[in-house]
Amino acid sequence: MKWGVIATGGIAQTVTADMLKVEGVTVLAVSSRDVAKARAFADRFGVERAYGDYRELLADPDVEVVYVATPHGQHREVTLAALDAGKHVLCEKPIGLSVAQAEEMVERARARGLFLMEAMWTRFNPLIRRVHDAVRGGEIGEVRSLRASFGFAHPFDANDRLWAKGAGGGAMLDLGVYPVALAHLLLGVPERVHAWGGVAPSDVDADAGLLLGYPGGAHALLSCSLVANLRCEAEIVGTGGSIQIADPMFNATRATINGVEHTIEDEGYTHQIRAVEQHVAAGLTESPAITWENTLQIMRTMEEALRQLGVAYDTVG
Repeated sequence: MKWGVIATGGIAQTVTADMLKVEGVTVLAVSSRDVAKARAFADRFGVERAYGDYRELLADPDVEVVYVATPHGQHREVTLAALDAGKHVLCEKPIGLSVAQAEEMVERARARGLFLMEAMWTRFNPLIRRVHDAVRGGEIGEVRSLRASFGFAHPFDANDRLWAKGAGGGAMLDLGVYPVALAHLLLGVPERVHAWGGVAPSDVDADAGLLLGYPGGAHALLSCSLVANLRCEAEIVGTGGSIQIADPMFNATRATINGVEHTIEDEGYTHQIRAVEQHVAAGLTESPAITWENTLQIMRTMEEALRQLGVAYDTVG
């Protein structure tokens, strides 16, 4: 299929490089508010068309699916416009700043009959899928505890997208989404959410610790931070064994299941891109690996945690 990439930042460059490794994928167009950046991006990756406004890209009749790589605060606006333009959408995580935004995007995709997926690339990692199969197959017995973390010290700058509230900054939405998504994948939707953490001068969360409670006492202990260097790893302990996922957990290449080490090559975002291509070709509107309801459930957990931290985003249209 023919893809359009909206935004030209670091994540857009990394994902586009991996797109070009997937057979059959054509990155046809790119857009940026600065057309010079769009042209430089196009030159670097061999993209045919460069636009100075995402609306120009969406008006291109040859673009079939778009990858939304803007800061979080623009996901809703751009995704809704793309769906209204008849494009299938892969939107970077988190899909929005609130449950309400995510629901609006899902409903728009449903109404238009178009494919929409949050770019939770970890779900397509073969090693994470192996871990999921091990948990579901009872290889470590009944899961009782899951611990996962992701954090790094990032200098505070109110204008930096990671700290800027208008851009959807904060540790939870950018980093915490990975531990929360892993807990949802392996344990499901929690019955209780308890959160504690610090708030930056820009009124976004600087760090957070979450305790997710499940029926029968099973629990997940999750951490994310923009002020401390946490290892990005996970451990799942059951009544009959354990699993350790080595750093980086979000792009796992090494995991130990009951003492046996499993490794894979780093293939980046290729699995996710290939899945989108296959799903759209099959006429699906959502991915079985990260359904719309999965996305909404994860967003509900993060929104509740942020509420307890005293952080809320302006999500009015």
